[in-house]
Amino acid sequence: MDRFQAMQVFTRVVDSNSFTRAADSLGLPRATVTTAVQNLENLLQVRLLNRTTRRISLTPDGAAYYERCARILADLEEAEASFREVARGPKGRLRIDVPAPVGRLVLIPRMCEFHSRYPDIELAIGMGDRPVDLVRESVDCVIRIGELQDSTLVARRIGTMETVTCASPDYIERHGEPVALADLQQHRAVHYFSSRTGRIYDLDFVVEGEVTEVKVPGKVSVNDADAYVTCGLQGFGIIQPPRFMVQAHLQSGALREVLPQWRPSPMPISVVYLQNRHLSPKVRAFVDWAAELFGRCPILGGCDQTCSKAEPKDGDMRQAILGLQAVEAGSY
Repeated sequence: MDRFQAMQVFTRVVDSNSFTRAADSLGLPRATVTTAVQNLENLLQVRLLNRTTRRISLTPDGAAYYERCARILADLEEAEASFREVARGPKGRLRIDVPAPVGRLVLIPRMCEFHSRYPDIELAIGMGDRPVDLVRESVDCVIRIGELQDSTLVARRIGTMETVTCASPDYIERHGEPVALADLQQHRAVHYFSSRTGRIYDLDFVVEGEVTEVKVPGKVSVNDADAYVTCGLQGFGIIQPPRFMVQAHLQSGALREVLPQWRPSPMPISVVYLQNRHLSPKVRAFVDWAAELFGRCPILGGCDQTCSKAEPKDGDMRQAILGLQAVEAGSY
């Protein structure tokens, strides 16, 4: 019996708490199982198990060896499974989490394409407005907006999000069109506030390479992206949503861009997943497909690069609109 088989026998004995049950589950004679454990003890020159007529228990050395065996065997099984899955295609349940506007406007319209390509993947899409803990909540990967900083997770940049300052023609007819940032003090903005902190996010603009926040008076505050855009369409004030959310309204004339000479800075779009030596085929399939999807979309400025150990920094209004207001450590 080789070393790996002996390790499998030993871990099965520990898991079943019985030489007899271990032998039955492995389809081996009980004497073979006993001999395998004895040979391991002789090889390691330590006692792995305490044996009595009624029960067995791990020695301290046995417990340490068991943990290492379990980890080695799990890695081996994962490696073998990954090659089997490559041969027959990725399959299984894949849980992702995305900002609601990204899910509704970008991913959901292309789901048929994804399932045609990967028919054996069951996709569960979360579109909440809060950060998620990938480990605790068993989420495989997430799509997030914003600059990234170091963490234990891995991010692959797949696109760029632009924000546009705009208002309805009715609003502009009633209040005039601002031509300078100082003019905004005589205007109204639809305010977006954090559902977690209540903080109202100001409009921001890039002026000579620096981000400048501008407080604009307003009569309406919301904490939902669709409501934010709707209020702008209804003429309640100037809004600053992601361009991909309002491109159709800009083309139809329902909204008009204002102050185009001072646009907010673009923000990276990343798909984020757990750091793992053996990336699951189903996760890899989704990550590659998402990168391809965003790369085909000019308005999202496809950009494909890998950035390991990444975590979003504190959010601004654009992140808040996409449900990314406050990011907890290790969560997305």
